[in-house]
Amino acid sequence: MTETEVFTATLPNGLRVVHVPGRGGVTCCGVAVNVGSRDDAPGKHGMAHFVEHTIFKGTAHRSAWHIINRMESVGGELNAYTTKEGTVVYSIAPNEHLPRATELIADLVLNSEFPAAQLDREREVVMDEAAAYRDTPSEAVYDDFEDMFFAGSGLGHNILGNEQHLQSISSDDCRTYLRTHYVPENMVFFAYGDFPSQKVMRLAERHFGAATGSLKREPRRQPQVVEPFNRTININSHQCHTVVGARLFALNDPRRYAMALLNNMLGGPGMNSLLNVQLRERRGMVYTVESNMSLMTDCGMFQIYFGCDAHHLQPCLRITGNVIDRLASTPLTERRLDAVKRQYLGQLLVASCSGEALALSAAKSMLYSGKVFSHKQTTDSILAVTPTDVMQAAQLLTRDRWSTLSFV
Repeated sequence: MTETEVFTATLPNGLRVVHVPGRGGVTCCGVAVNVGSRDDAPGKHGMAHFVEHTIFKGTAHRSAWHIINRMESVGGELNAYTTKEGTVVYSIAPNEHLPRATELIADLVLNSEFPAAQLDREREVVMDEAAAYRDTPSEAVYDDFEDMFFAGSGLGHNILGNEQHLQSISSDDCRTYLRTHYVPENMVFFAYGDFPSQKVMRLAERHFGAATGSLKREPRRQPQVVEPFNRTININSHQCHTVVGARLFALNDPRRYAMALLNNMLGGPGMNSLLNVQLRERRGMVYTVESNMSLMTDCGMFQIYFGCDAHHLQPCLRITGNVIDRLASTPLTERRLDAVKRQYLGQLLVASCSGEALALSAAKSMLYSGKVFSHKQTTDSILAVTPTDVMQAAQLLTRDRWSTLSFV
């Protein structure tokens, strides 16, 4: 998309508005809120996620049954998710139902009442969800790793929370949480679709313009750097699940483009990723290997996961370290780097065919960076990455910076 295609504005009450024009007959619209599990209060771990679940359980104007049918009755969907730093409530529907979706989402984020009976039922659902994660070692190992990696910080605890804390959350807690965090200055209203930007603004003004309140929470504190650790937990699993991680910079650091390319090379979605080739294709040591980078507003983390037989654990760690060491000590050739960039930019182009992905990406960018980066800006930043940039990014991931956790 070009610079002129993305429309952004701010309402008098501080709510930011983003419209990403798109072709086709489907809209994706919603609200992104700058609050996540790291903002959970002590003794209330899981609060952000629980509010996200129960925000659909009744407002001053609608019952839970009305809410779940409002969009589905016209072929649309209503969704939500929670991350470490954000919560998103959104709908996907035919373009003509943008007004319906906007009005419903505004009602949810501004007027939810959290009926006690509904909360009790949903509490069981969330606890079952948490138990399901614990029963899946490939998921649970990430949670335990992050608990250790961000020890003493709100980034450390599980997004889903725990049973003791969930049992303590009341309807009053949820209503207070909404009034505290779901305020105009802490939210972005976003819409993707084939309609005029002024229509988006009119709808935002009509349904969100009267919202009031200011953000009063404690400021986020950057997590302290934890000494690298190497731990093994025996869970009597038939497979060994391992996470390797290293501390990174924050979300808006200019080094993120080089790290994105490096991540894609190491363990990205392509079967030609270096670790997939070395560990699976050439040696058959793993079924799955992947890498990811998680960049927050004040810090970041790089993770590599693989599942293997226990006797392959040390060889897999050694090979992974060797791959990174080579990248950290020897710059890529220009030809090799061009191929890496071509693959990554191609993936971004394919992803841009999804209106949902574009809308959510634009909302996240506005929420945490205060602007939406155009496709050209992103492409230019990727193309500007040099072999030295990638080598320096790899130097942040060498074995002396590793923390590891294995479930065996």
